[in-house]
Amino acid sequence: MLASLTEILNYADAKSCAIGSFNTTGMECVEAVIAAAEEANMPVILMHAQVHEEMGLCKLDHIGRVMLALADTAKVPVGVHLDHGTDLAYLKKALDLGFTSIMFDGSTLPYKENFALTSLAVEMAARYGADVEAEIGSMGERDAVDGNPESAYTDPDAAKLFAETTGIDALACSFGTVHGIYFKEPKLDFPRLEKIKSLVDIPLVMHGGSGVSDEDYRRVISLGIRKINYYTYMAKAGGSAVAAREDKTYFHDLAVEATAAMKANAAHAIEIFAGKQ
Repeated sequence: MLASLTEILNYADAKSCAIGSFNTTGMECVEAVIAAAEEANMPVILMHAQVHEEMGLCKLDHIGRVMLALADTAKVPVGVHLDHGTDLAYLKKALDLGFTSIMFDGSTLPYKENFALTSLAVEMAARYGADVEAEIGSMGERDAVDGNPESAYTDPDAAKLFAETTGIDALACSFGTVHGIYFKEPKLDFPRLEKIKSLVDIPLVMHGGSGVSDEDYRRVISLGIRKINYYTYMAKAGGSAVAAREDKTYFHDLAVEATAAMKANAAHAIEIFAGKQ
């Protein structure tokens, strides 16, 4: 069943858990994630990121309709979310399709510009009855782990002001995770996250969730993270399953193999986020 971001995050807050939010770059990803969520009897969020289309992957008009159709018939609540939107016109396309939430990512912009554009995104989403996630601080790709520059992390006081004045429904904050593969164990700034949680009265989101240890997942959830964005290691599981298969003659056989592997990986993540392991 199609659900709003607020409904799903309210569930997470009541259960003191986090909800898996999975980028779904194709039909196989969508099917894998929903099947894993249904088996776990847990809500889940499907995401399409603007950068995926820029990389030549599925177009929003195509994959978005698939996400919405399968979310609507799922046995568990499923949110459909536009991830890392940097263009208000692109966010509007997602809202026009029926996405239940959008993320405006102005994290690389000066604070005033991020604030102004995020506020516009909130006004636009309100006309559709949709929710908004935004980001302050920067996840980056590698520097936040390898160099650990605290200047890229979310400032707790700035986060409080940003959340209160923009009217967003969820805040993505930076405290040591990055997008992509981790080449060494990430060092998470737990005191910073704890401080943000003490000041910010809306659900907190962790991006760069793939590759974090189970123990660290549990700790960030205990400190208020309610949505965890996850993709890279699920996609890697699908790729590894295909690579291990001797007979690579037919795409449909490879798709089945990849879907099963991604489902298993997503299922593990969902169970950890739910506190069931």
